[in-house]
Amino acid sequence: MSERNLVLHNTMITGLLRCGLVEESKLLFHNMKERDSISWTTMITGFTQNGLDREAIAFFREMGSEGLEIDQFTYGSVLTACSSILALNEGKQIHAFAMKTSYIGNIFVGSALVDMYCKCKNVIYAGRVFNRMARKNVVSWTAMLVGYGQNGFSEDAVRIFRDMQRNGIEPDDFTLGSVISSCANLASLEEGSQFHCLALVSGYVSCLTVSNALITLYGKCGNIEDSSRLFDEMSCRDEVSWTALVSGYAQFGKANETIDLFEKMLASGFKPDGVTFIGVLSACSRAGLVDKGKEYFESMMKEHHITPVTDHYTCMIDLLSRSGRLEEAKNFINNMPFPPDAIGWSTLLSSCRFRGNLEIGKWAADSLMELEPQSPASYVLLTSIYAATGKWDDVAQLRKGMRERGVKKEPGFSWIKYKNKVHIFSADDQSSPYLDQIYTELERLNSRIISEGYVPDMSSILHDVEDSEKIKMLNHHSEKLAIAFGLIFIPSNFPIRVVKNLRVCGDCHSATKYISKVTGREILVRDAIRFHLFKDGSCSCGDFW
Repeated sequence: MSERNLVLHNTMITGLLRCGLVEESKLLFHNMKERDSISWTTMITGFTQNGLDREAIAFFREMGSEGLEIDQFTYGSVLTACSSILALNEGKQIHAFAMKTSYIGNIFVGSALVDMYCKCKNVIYAGRVFNRMARKNVVSWTAMLVGYGQNGFSEDAVRIFRDMQRNGIEPDDFTLGSVISSCANLASLEEGSQFHCLALVSGYVSCLTVSNALITLYGKCGNIEDSSRLFDEMSCRDEVSWTALVSGYAQFGKANETIDLFEKMLASGFKPDGVTFIGVLSACSRAGLVDKGKEYFESMMKEHHITPVTDHYTCMIDLLSRSGRLEEAKNFINNMPFPPDAIGWSTLLSSCRFRGNLEIGKWAADSLMELEPQSPASYVLLTSIYAATGKWDDVAQLRKGMRERGVKKEPGFSWIKYKNKVHIFSADDQSSPYLDQIYTELERLNSRIISEGYVPDMSSILHDVEDSEKIKMLNHHSEKLAIAFGLIFIPSNFPIRVVKNLRVCGDCHSATKYISKVTGREILVRDAIRFHLFKDGSCSCGDFW
């Protein structure tokens, strides 16, 4: 072309950047005799889209020093760059610059700031920006909702969605999928089901984002049959769809179904990712399929070229130690490219407690104490090993160490939802207004299950007291109080759903099996490890958890 103007140069830079030709675009940009705000913004946007976030931020600084006008698109692109690399300080500086240039009231810039602060895990700042926005659109509301959900504030995410509806903003498929994911994190089946209805009415149920979130929701709430049905009804699936159902089956302890589904996923040409393999490895662990798990771990690296992260190594530690191969687990840890995290050490220590292996247990406990000196897990699990072997002097010494270091054991809580209210119980709870009814129900249940063959498992009581006192302490565990509440108030045609923040102890697991038998009720307990569906005197985990 004999003549090239500014518009043509800007168009050419856009084309080069969209094709990933970054160096060519930089050369053209620097050779331009004239540049305007669009030239600079195009470069910043292109850098961001090509993963060159640091260069995008550097260009923004240079653009500011040139005195050029910065518009909403420039701010949006550079804030996206800050979000990608969690550059909170740079994001704050751009926030301040936006305030000086009077762009802070712009809906596009405000939404980008909310997203940036949420991605940088500063939800408080995100909330302040959001609350000060005079105008908000679906992007603004969704950014805040997603931010709450991704930072562990799932209840706030659901609240924001309700506020969004009250303000007359119609959600899109991404918003709806995000709020359903928050319900999944809360294991809130009732609210999740309401959003499922909304998805059906709005037609968004056919969108992958929403369908995948629903599969995850029902899986995390223990309705694996509904997850499977939704999966089967999908006309189009992606890797996330398969992974969601694989993870659901794994958490429910359905090892064979997990493996079968994973093999179908591979046969269908879908590529598993690291999350998929976490589900498969954990399923192998909970079914004791050691050789199968080791085979998948090797294939993950060699065939699928996925580099294992901490969670994969923790699954392997769990796989080996749960099956009693404690020496092999120790050797595996010694050959890892990096030491286990707290969950990995706790997993090994928990198996040592179950197997009564004091030597490896002491090694795991010392490593955990060194990693997290204030964590109670190492003290509690090692205490239980000493208590099981009658080493009460060692138990007393450990407890003294906990007091001196100010370490407190995490209390166990169980909760159950009834009439849109969550009822929370702790061991020996004295706060519930239904206390007399609950304890009366427990006494009645205890007599019935003992007559059926239940024998209290006192190994979880870490106090040197009489057996009669140990039995009394076992009877008032938080999950038993919650189950008794459910038996009293939840209609007989509905399952009883209990959530617990810690792992279910052996005695409560045994007792609940008998309770399901004598009452004829389905009892679903979601603990810190997995789901347990108790029905007709047996548990879905096969007593392996």
